[in-house]
Order: sequence, then structure tokens, then C-alpha cells
Amino acid sequence: MQYDKLGFPIPKEFEPAAERARTTGNAGRLPPGFDVEPRDPSEPGPFRRFFLFGVLLLGVLPVLLLPKILPVVRREIVDGAIRQAMVDEGRADVAGAARQVGRALAWVDGDADQQHALLCWRSALRLQDGDARGAITDATAAAVVAPTSARPLRTRAIARVVAGDVDAALADAEAALALDGDASPEALNHRAYIRALVGRELPAALADIERAMEGGDAESPEFLDTRGFILHLLGRQHEAIDDLNRAIAGTQQTRRRVLAEVGGADPAFGAWRLRPVEHALAVMHQHRALACRAAGLAAQADQDFAIAARKGFAPDRGVL
Repeated sequence: MQYDKLGFPIPKEFEPAAERARTTGNAGRLPPGFDVEPRDPSEPGPFRRFFLFGVLLLGVLPVLLLPKILPVVRREIVDGAIRQAMVDEGRADVAGAARQVGRALAWVDGDADQQHALLCWRSALRLQDGDARGAITDATAAAVVAPTSARPLRTRAIARVVAGDVDAALADAEAALALDGDASPEALNHRAYIRALVGRELPAALADIERAMEGGDAESPEFLDTRGFILHLLGRQHEAIDDLNRAIAGTQQTRRRVLAEVGGADPAFGAWRLRPVEHALAVMHQHRALACRAAGLAAQADQDFAIAARKGFAPDRGVL
């Protein structure tokens, strides 16, 4: 029995653990859960170890996963921007569409084909927004990215016509033909149309389009429109009207097909698909109006001029 300082006996349940262990034969043992060696304060505890592991994980994982994640992120941003550009263009918000294409361009990494296609698209959008010089800049950048493609040169030629750079436009048409080959129907049609737009070398332009029709689709609405426009400029109005009637009929058929294809799609996407068809019809009706007026068919000319304006004919914005 032990006694406290005042002389009172200390009950066994209050005896120091070490004394109790000595008297019961369990010397050196502590109560369950406490019989461990004291921890060195300099060693990390369980929480600290978990925290340090988490910090290490957060620091290392991004470095390891970034090469796999970044391409996916880029693709999602580019695809999203392209979709929005389509919607904006379908709504005739060409400035907004150009901004979205620019956003896509900022995230394209090392894909020359996609860069060149996006630059040509933005060039056309800028032209429709009244920025011919910006359109030329984008087309030139596309030509640098894809020096073997004729598309940037064709795009730039149209922009240069709008900007009044006649000689440069003709040079681009020549260069595009050289890249595609002088037997390419599309390149021949393009050179013929540029010549017609600037009013130069019209007999050579007619020869170009006739070669294109012989080597390609003689009933192509685009080719028929080019030849009809050139025939009008050469004073052969009735032949011109015949070609332009067929061009408009063929494009109307294309319009009906596109409408059927996009019938159940998002209306904005449908409008985007229809936009170039409507512009083609605007140009064809304008050309037929000119030929009809020159042939003395005033009522038909007025009707065609009105349709062309409604569908967006705008020479200062590249629809010409």
C-alpha cells in the first residue's frame, strides 16, 4: 500500500502504472494501445505523409499526363470553334464567324492542312465582311502554309478583284492554273472568271471555259454561269441567257437536294449549308439580269436584279 503526501492510502486503481506493472509481474507493459515506442518528433506522422504524397501526386501527374491531355483539349476547342463559326455564318454574322475561325487557328498545332483550310475560310469571311485587305492577308498566309495548294491563290484572286488589284488578281489566277495543271477544268474556269470580272482578255477567257467544259462537266452550273457571263460581255446575249437559264436550273436542283439533306438538322447548320448555294444563285440571277437588259427584256431583267439583291449579291463583299 502506498500513501500520498498527507498520509492517506492510495487505492490500487490509482497506483502509477509503472508500480502496478512491477507488482503484478507485467513490468514494461503499458495498457493496450499504448505499448509502443515513443515517436521521434522529426519523423512525419500519418497525416503529414498523406499530405506530402498528395502534393507529389499533384505535381507529377500533370507532367506525365499533359502530353496525352493537351491534344484532346486542343481538338475539343478547335471543333467547338468551328461549329460555332458555322452557326454564326449561317446567321450571316460573318464577323463573329471570322472570330471563331481565328480562335480555332490559335489552337491548331502543326496541322498544315487544317491551318490552310481555316485561313482560306477566314479570308472568305473577311471579304464578306468588307475587309478585302484582311482577306488578302489571310490568303497569303494560307499560301505560305500550303505552297502546293491552288486554293489560297484562287481565294486571294477574288479578294484582289474586290480590292481593285487587277494585275495581281490575274497573276494569282495564272499561278493557280500552274499549280493545278493547265488541263484542270476548275483552274481553267477560275482563270476565265477572273478575266471576265476584270474585263480583260475576253476571247481567251471564253477559250478557257470551253476547254474546262470539254475536260469536265459540260452541264456544271458553275461552268455554265462563267460562260454565260463571258458571252454577255462579248455581246452574245441570247446565247448567254440560254447558258444562264441552265445554270440557274441546275443550282435550284442543288438547293432542293441540300434542303432535303438538312431537313432534320439544326436550322443554323442548314442555313450554313445553304448560304453558298444562295450566293451562287444571287450571282447567276445578276448575270442573267445583265444579259436580259442588254437583250431588251426589261421585265425579266428587273425580276432577276431583285432576286439577286435578295439572295445577297454584293460585289464589294466578294459575292460577284
